[in-house]
Amino acid sequence: MTDDQQEVRGLRRQLKRLTEEAATNEKILRRSQAREMELLEAPSLPILLTHMTKGLKTSYRLETISLVLTDPEHEIRHLLMASGDHPDDYLEVRFVDTTYSQAPQLANARRPWLGGYRAADHQLLFPGVKPSSIALLPLSRQDRLIGCLCFGSADSERFTHRHGADFLSHLAVIASFALENVVNRARLVRSGLIDVLTGWHNRRYLQTRLTEELARTRRERTPLACLMIDVDHFKAVNDRYGHLAGDDVLREIAHRLELQVRASDVSARFGGEEFVILLPNTKAAEAVILAERVRNTVAAEPITVGTDAVLNVTVSIGLTESQPMGEDDDLKVAGDRLLAQADVALYEAKAAGRNTVVAR
Repeated sequence: MTDDQQEVRGLRRQLKRLTEEAATNEKILRRSQAREMELLEAPSLPILLTHMTKGLKTSYRLETISLVLTDPEHEIRHLLMASGDHPDDYLEVRFVDTTYSQAPQLANARRPWLGGYRAADHQLLFPGVKPSSIALLPLSRQDRLIGCLCFGSADSERFTHRHGADFLSHLAVIASFALENVVNRARLVRSGLIDVLTGWHNRRYLQTRLTEELARTRRERTPLACLMIDVDHFKAVNDRYGHLAGDDVLREIAHRLELQVRASDVSARFGGEEFVILLPNTKAAEAVILAERVRNTVAAEPITVGTDAVLNVTVSIGLTESQPMGEDDDLKVAGDRLLAQADVALYEAKAAGRNTVVAR
């Protein structure tokens, strides 16, 4: 074989290798773009958190991943709960007061940090796990650190300071924007579902959640109890002390009720001086115990309104439990029936002298 032939063969091999590398890079680029669009198009906070953890872990074939979110006021956690989820359901997500305190590399982080795992520095980011190499992607918006996306690999050479971080920087920008966008959208949704006076959810929210809880009750064949709570002689408070005093009473009662509500319960201001609490997976006999605790909590201490008025306020509570449903039963009709039964029980509690609980 002549030298020219050998050179041509070498050039062909080189061209083939470059062509294969180009095809591989194009596939990687397309997958990366698909992942980014998945983050940007996430319709809700729960779905985005799933994409940012389980989704990216699978896509990048990581041994471990964690998402740290700055949430000093528990707002993101409240938004999750408002959507029907619970923060504890997201094992890869950690909510902290300040992200920069979780690792030294995040103190003034502006770009991803790649390197070996050190327990002294990184155990807060990867609790219970010890990857060999890690990539820390700071998430920031408007020069404010809002979280950190943490990749962990068993391969000590997967993430090192020698690797370029431009791609990871781009991913961090996309993730930051997606997170800010979905949180803002959740805020707007929640703003229409919150009672301004008490901070409780409103009747509109209750109707949505009631349908969801009844669907779960039908699917899992579990009980659902409903408490309807009414402030006794509330009209007299407004008539004698004014509506501002009445507002003070409602806020304080909402606060006292909230102390007794479990994380799994659904609570809402139904309207006026009425509140409703849904108790998933709870039978009427068990709900009576909670209802009595609520009643006693409200009556235990007087409520101060204005500058010197001290009022002894009580509540009456009607209680009922959902009936078994078939697959063809209308959930809205079942929800209206449940509320109506609780309202009848409440009327009976008031007729019995108020400050009492009646189960129907």
